[in-house]
Amino acid sequence: MGSCLCLPSSSTDLSKKREVLPISTMFKLPSPLPTWPQGEGFSSGTINLGGLEVCQISTFTKVWATHEEGADNKGATFFEPSPIPAGFFMLGCYSQPNNKPLFGWILAGKDDSDGALKMPVDYTLVWSSESMNIKQDGNGYIWLPTPPDGYRAVGHVVTSSPEKPPLNKIRCVRSDLTDQSEHDMWIWGTDKVSNTSGFNVYGMRPTIRGTQALGVCVGTFIAQVGGDASPLSLACLRNNNFNLSSMPNLSQIEALVKAYSPWIYLHPDEQYLPSSVSWFFNNGALLVKKGDESKPIPIDPTGSNLPQGGSNDGTYWLDLPADEGAKEKVKKGDLQSSSAYLHVKPMLGATFTDIAMWVFYPFNGPAKAKVEFINVSLGKIGEHVGDWEHVTLRISNFTGELWRVYFSEHSGGTWLNASELEFQGGNKVVTYASLHGHAFYPQPGLVLQGNSGIGIRNDTAKSKMIMDTGARFVLVSAEYLDVVVEPPWLNYARKWGPKISYDIAAELKKVENLLPGKLKSAFESIIKSLPNEVLGEEGPTGPKMKNNWSGDEA
Repeated sequence: MGSCLCLPSSSTDLSKKREVLPISTMFKLPSPLPTWPQGEGFSSGTINLGGLEVCQISTFTKVWATHEEGADNKGATFFEPSPIPAGFFMLGCYSQPNNKPLFGWILAGKDDSDGALKMPVDYTLVWSSESMNIKQDGNGYIWLPTPPDGYRAVGHVVTSSPEKPPLNKIRCVRSDLTDQSEHDMWIWGTDKVSNTSGFNVYGMRPTIRGTQALGVCVGTFIAQVGGDASPLSLACLRNNNFNLSSMPNLSQIEALVKAYSPWIYLHPDEQYLPSSVSWFFNNGALLVKKGDESKPIPIDPTGSNLPQGGSNDGTYWLDLPADEGAKEKVKKGDLQSSSAYLHVKPMLGATFTDIAMWVFYPFNGPAKAKVEFINVSLGKIGEHVGDWEHVTLRISNFTGELWRVYFSEHSGGTWLNASELEFQGGNKVVTYASLHGHAFYPQPGLVLQGNSGIGIRNDTAKSKMIMDTGARFVLVSAEYLDVVVEPPWLNYARKWGPKISYDIAAELKKVENLLPGKLKSAFESIIKSLPNEVLGEEGPTGPKMKNNWSGDEA
């Protein structure tokens, strides 16, 4: 997809006097996009939302910039989408912080039903920079369109002069084609401490998100004076034509995985490697039933004898083989057999495809803690059987371009834009799995789960142990495609490991005995604040039982 950044001539002299900011560079994926296999509506450039046709624009003309406040005190820049294809209209302006390369998009709309779009009847000045003593390119003005009755505004207009914008500058959207929106990431503002007072600019996203949700991100921002307002004065769009024709077919999914599939680097000291589910079953994994623990059942290679459906009621769980030798073998996993298990799903009103790539580990190893300058082993804390982790690729259905990646990290995770990622071998994402805990991170090093120099260590580094998720992957679920058959193990609703019978308090006491007195209480308070999944008393449920299976990532 072509990208350009057009700067007004008036900014030329100013830019020479200032440092070159990251936003002055337009981010592009390392390799050109391939030609995707033929299909119905995926990567066709436009999507019809039910009387409103939209296209995704990632080329911009700068309107105004500030060079102070905000992230890293670098300011932010405000843009108009440009050029806009014939027949389409601007729905709002775009903004992002100056401390990152320019990388974003915004939707433009085309009236496909003779009434989906109308000009505003007026504008209200939300904010101007005239009274601000900051480094800026002239003055900036942010306007809220006043929509006609039965219509809603989905974006602001930004100008570099105090005159109201012309009414034909932007279009408002008929209310039935809009949905409720909420704040997304903070972009810029004058409140450095809490970002909740003063003037602040945020991205927006639909309030309700998931595989069945109809809300569509416009790519615009919301400008607010004072604290958070609810509901927001701007809406997002709504896909009333939710026929999923914009989603990729099987051949397109395969092409997307080959283009973007992550390389997973395991830590050089990792003892507990991933494996395929079938390897786990074939090497002695057992199904245990409550009340009948003395008679565990070997599991069929496909999991066909696992109980289907139901809920995580504690009636069944999986466990390692009873034989000690077999148990140690299974705990170590088998990297050569490991596969990425794919769940492909519509997101943001089917304008994006999420490819969640699940990785299975037979065993999660013990955790280590960092307590200021002391590193201590936490004994059995963190150990559990059956560990599921995932990385999610978010791909534009307009173009097939990778926009964001979600890294699961224990009970939470992190979204990063493609412009913030490491790539290897073209557009394939580099991912690092933490030592023993297997949480995924976008760069090597230490991530401390805690605060004030005290917490659980998540150590990541490159090694010769690499999992190429594009080399061995299995599409286990894509509910919108009738041809994908889900394996029986996917619909097993109970735990993938037993509840481990050790006393966490006793294990922590062993650690505290190694610490100087002043650090004992600080360590205890940090550990108690961690989620149970990190402490690892019992095995997790499988991918389909997670909230993000049908919802958005955390």
